[in-house]
Amino acid sequence: MAGTGLWLIGARGSVSTTAVSGLLALRAGLAPPTGCVTERPEFADVPLPRWDELVVGGHDVVSTPLEKTAAHLAASGVLPGHLLGLIGSDLRAVDAEIRDGYHPVSHHGSQAEAAERMVADIVGFRERHGLDRVVVVNVSSTEPPVPFVPEHDDLAALESAMADASRSVLPPSSVSAYAALRAGCPFVDFTPSTGIALPVLERLAKDLGIPFAGRDGKTGETLLRTVLAPMFTARALRVRSWAGTNLLGGGDGATLHDPSRAASKLESKARGLAALLGHDVTAPLHIDNVPDLGEQKTAWDHVSFEGFLGARMTLQFTWTGLDSSLAAPLVLDLARLAAAAHADGQSGALGALAVFFKDPLGSDEHRFAEQTRELYRWAGELAR
Repeated sequence: MAGTGLWLIGARGSVSTTAVSGLLALRAGLAPPTGCVTERPEFADVPLPRWDELVVGGHDVVSTPLEKTAAHLAASGVLPGHLLGLIGSDLRAVDAEIRDGYHPVSHHGSQAEAAERMVADIVGFRERHGLDRVVVVNVSSTEPPVPFVPEHDDLAALESAMADASRSVLPPSSVSAYAALRAGCPFVDFTPSTGIALPVLERLAKDLGIPFAGRDGKTGETLLRTVLAPMFTARALRVRSWAGTNLLGGGDGATLHDPSRAASKLESKARGLAALLGHDVTAPLHIDNVPDLGEQKTAWDHVSFEGFLGARMTLQFTWTGLDSSLAAPLVLDLARLAAAAHADGQSGALGALAVFFKDPLGSDEHRFAEQTRELYRWAGELAR
């Protein structure tokens, strides 16, 4: 394999910077692959790109250098401080491969022109480095949900609307997904944003023979829910309510402080819980911005359930973690797995990757154990 590109949308954000820093550390043998699912024995025979074969570039609407973001992450406890001096030159090299992203406010012209420029950026990156393929992963800020319009179900109508400079028919995440497909690249959405989850884009991916995966990386509270909820159903215990509160700071806290943006995250979490329990349940969930927490995220859940003869009981749990640290290795895993799927000739939604997501595309399975078994089964087929 000549090499695989990892093109990050939101390339200068916390998750991306952590992923890039971790990749550079893995490549140099400076850290073990803790948290990397693809380093488990089940993937030993899967033809995955090696860490030293992954070349990174991306798009972002901000200009903060990766080194500066990495320094902030080190001060927050996400990155080990000693690492920065060892990977600084490599971070600068990656930063040189980051291009201006699409922002509807600052962009002048049509969405078609924006997508064309983004395609040229990705194709130029692939050709410049002589890469076999490039996997595009969206780790940008969460967008508000978008209303469905007829153009989201018809490619000709969509592309006509995109050529009209007076219209913004796609949210930025979907412009990125469209550009990835037109560049011939697998697309992974690690956010709850719309991205590729429009009928027209899903069909385009299948028509072009391109695999995709998403949405909304499962790293903390929802990860626990997908493990614990099946316990209640397996023991025939009825969950009456499942309330949650998320406290977070950093960029995520600031972004999700906007109720319209938080709505995407709340919808994603709610769908998964109802599917896990097999019935609708009272499940209020609050997301609060607490700047003092920095990169740390704390989730507290209160579960009320009913047992034999109507006995009322509760379960409470607290999860405190560094979200970028939990997300970053999964971003690297997904890049490797999507690359392997593309090399194998797979197309459309990669439902076998559901274990990585809160709102998985191509799968209705939300139970963690079953999702993990499906991932291992799929990996075994790739290894043959």
